[in-house]
Order: sequence, then structure tokens, then C-alpha cells
Amino acid sequence: MPINKIVATKRGKTAIAAALVAAGAAGWQSVKDTNPAKHVYPPAVILATDKLIKPWEGLVLKAHRDPYAKIYDICYGKTRINGKPVTAGMTFTKAQCDDFLEREVYEEYYLPLTKQVPKFTSFPVSLQASQISGGYNFGLGALLRSSAMREAGKGNYRPACEMQARFNQAGGQVVNGLVKRREMGDAQRLGEAEICVSGL
Repeated sequence: MPINKIVATKRGKTAIAAALVAAGAAGWQSVKDTNPAKHVYPPAVILATDKLIKPWEGLVLKAHRDPYAKIYDICYGKTRINGKPVTAGMTFTKAQCDDFLEREVYEEYYLPLTKQVPKFTSFPVSLQASQISGGYNFGLGALLRSSAMREAGKGNYRPACEMQARFNQAGGQVVNGLVKRREMGDAQRLGEAEICVSGL
């Protein structure tokens, strides 16, 4: 369970509202309206991408070696380009990285979740976004097998938000940055559980 207290916040509620407005302004009205070719993404994808993944992953325009995973990544933690591993020397622009991330989050996380979790689109947008961000960081397979996903499927949304906070280790050690990412964030960044409970 979480190390710290998980509470809804004004900044969390504001972020959720902004994602809903952005999706609506782009033309999104329902799951059936989603068209990544026209950059019309569901609010959960916008929320996960802009408020959770980008701030926590950080932007790197030239490939660098991840000290934990011991592989190269680029952009917002991207480890593969067109199915091949990122290699030393690769470079991209911020616009390219933003486009990669939006498409990847939609195609490789959101769509698989909607297919493998029958009730996923009925979850609160905040829970969907939190789970998308978690899946992006610690792996979709781990998310799908998690107690957090089981609780969400039963409609136990608050416990689902809190249980995802268990994914706070790297190399067998609790990492303070992952605790912050999974829970209440820090002064500049929202946490996954913070966003999650702010929309319940």
C-alpha cells in the first residue's frame, strides 16, 4: 500500500478538467470518435501523456543510457523505434518526440487496455490515466496482472488507485522518485495516485 497519505487535490482536479476540455476541443466525444491520425485522443490519453508521463520521464532529444534498465532511451523514455532498440547517437526534435509519445500511449497502452480489460472505458478518466502512466513506466503486462487492475475491474476504484503505489522499486530497492511518481508527486509534478483519487 502507499507509503504516504493519498488525497484528492485541487491541482489534480484542475488537470482532469483541462484534459476533458482539450479532448472536447479536439473533437473527441466518445470512444468511437477517437482518431489518432487527426490527433483526437481520449481525455485519459491526454491526461496521462501531459500530466504524468512527460513530467516524470523528462525529455531527452539525444539517446542516453538508462542506468537502471541498462539500455538506451530517447524522448520520454522511449526504448524502441519502429520495433528496434534505441541506439547511441540517435536524435529527434521535441515535436517528433511529442508525436511519438501520443501515438505510442494511444496505440500501445490505451487500445490494448480497452481490449484486454472489458470495463476499462467505464473507469473514471483519472483512473484510466493513472493506469496508462503506470503501464508506460513499469510495463503493461505487470499492470494487467496487478491487484490494482483486479480491484478496478470490481469497481473498487480508490483501492485500485492506492494499490498501484506498490510499483515503487527498481533493482529490488524502493526508489524515492518512484514513490513520488506513484503517490502524491512533488511540487512540480502530479502523482499517479493523486490524479487517480482526484477524479473519483
